[in-house]
Amino acid sequence: MQKRIIECVPNFSEGRNMEAVKQITDAIEAVKGVKLLDVDPGEATNRTVVTFVGEPEDVIEAAVAGIRRATEVIDMRRHKGAHPRMGACDVCPLIPVAGITMEECAELARALAKRIAEELNVPTYCYEAAAFKPERRNLAVCREGEYEGLPEKMAKEEKRPDFGARPYDEGIARTGATAVGARDFLLAVNYNLNTTSTRRANAIAFDVREKGRPMREGNPIVGKIVKDENGEPVMIPGTLKDCKAIGWFIEEYGIAQVSMNMTNLAVTPLHVAFDEVCRAADARGVRVTGTEIVGLVPKKALVEAGKYFLHKQHRSTGVPERELVRIAIESMGLSNLKEFKPEEKIVEYILEAEEQKNTKRLVDMTCAGFAEETASESPAPGGGSISAYMGALAAALGTMVANLSSHKAGWDDRWEYFSDWAEKGMAVMNELLALVDEDTAAFNKIMDVFGMPKGTAEEKEARAAAMEAATLYATQVPLRTMKAAYKAFDVVRAMAEEGNPNSVSDAGVGALAARSAVMGACLNVKINAAGLKDRAVAEALVNEANEIQALAQQAEREILAIVENKING
Repeated sequence: MQKRIIECVPNFSEGRNMEAVKQITDAIEAVKGVKLLDVDPGEATNRTVVTFVGEPEDVIEAAVAGIRRATEVIDMRRHKGAHPRMGACDVCPLIPVAGITMEECAELARALAKRIAEELNVPTYCYEAAAFKPERRNLAVCREGEYEGLPEKMAKEEKRPDFGARPYDEGIARTGATAVGARDFLLAVNYNLNTTSTRRANAIAFDVREKGRPMREGNPIVGKIVKDENGEPVMIPGTLKDCKAIGWFIEEYGIAQVSMNMTNLAVTPLHVAFDEVCRAADARGVRVTGTEIVGLVPKKALVEAGKYFLHKQHRSTGVPERELVRIAIESMGLSNLKEFKPEEKIVEYILEAEEQKNTKRLVDMTCAGFAEETASESPAPGGGSISAYMGALAAALGTMVANLSSHKAGWDDRWEYFSDWAEKGMAVMNELLALVDEDTAAFNKIMDVFGMPKGTAEEKEARAAAMEAATLYATQVPLRTMKAAYKAFDVVRAMAEEGNPNSVSDAGVGALAARSAVMGACLNVKINAAGLKDRAVAEALVNEANEIQALAQQAEREILAIVENKING
């Protein structure tokens, strides 16, 4: 299952006192499970933008901790700065990164706003996707009057905050108010051009940005701007939704760029924007020589881009994730100005690296290392992890045949069929690779229970309940392995029937590995189910396992018959 990751970007009304800023960021970093990505103080604005990521529950706790500290070290009665603001923590947006929807993020933001009001006594508005009122989707509406306008806003029913409404008092005077929202990931991208002309870069930017350019009378460049009945310029929209852009010259590199902020990657993905900027540039005799991503990027944006460019080449998209990322980097010239390092630029990879510092994962080992770890005196990894790994290898073999078939000379009209099967195979493989470590984790949960105290009746009761829960989990994990490994039969069967005939034996080995994975995991279901006190649950799990095992054995026989027939002609 994909890990749920959100980003939080609170803006604190302090950018000059670095000791105060550090106290805030220390409070955030003290929450286990979050990764502080960036701290950007501004002296003129007297404001610091902090960026951190993690799983939703951890991020919410870190946000509360950071805002709590901000209310202690920032006194809004003394605050002066160039940026609009209304509180010690002015805004606190949550951004979905992976495994979570905008709707879920909005609910989290509302819950966070409620906690800030109740636990920290700070009036809180909800904006953008978290807004309770349509007009409050706009942050400017929530922040109207800024800090100085809070006494009036607290007194008027229609302007009072969503949480923590009360008459203006000394507490509000000190902390101000906060706006909590949920918004899309903002991706800042620069497109490098083979020109030094800011004018040409601007023209390209106006061609593509959603706002477009003003309509003019006569000459489209210097003609009089056409205005509507309200005196506002009439705009000719650009071609890309949810994109803001401008052209500028970068003296450091001696080139012009189109600088773009992409505010909704679901509406306009990165690869779509890249192609459109290339098209607009070409129409003006300019070429895009590369792309620069400013800050971080969600993995999904590059994975989708990699698939897009492979699809344009009529190549299989069922390849490992890292390969898709590499294709995206090469296709868009992300290393044109300076090397694009995925482990430093992709949000999920940064988090994975942090986890791996403290966690030893089986799937990160070499083949030899995994075998040696299995052969050691430790009882884990054992048969459950090995079964999951055999299933992963079964799916990998089916995927390999699909990819070879998609690229076979003379089969160009069938590449998409095989690409679809390769993607299915990769999904099964990744599911089973995750189960390699999860099976060992399930065993460790049981071992942890043995370390629980059992001196009193209450302790014994708690220990027994924990053992039942851990045993149930240790039974369910290999059952999931069985179900996932059984899905591999679909891929290897299709490849045995339709794939490159030169690789039919590989499909056969895939069937053998899938059957072994199912049967091996079935043994683990049975031995763990024997330890369950709830015999009705145990019997149901074993019956389900036996059914899957029988189906797997039948699938193996059928696929091997296909393979033997093809080999023997």
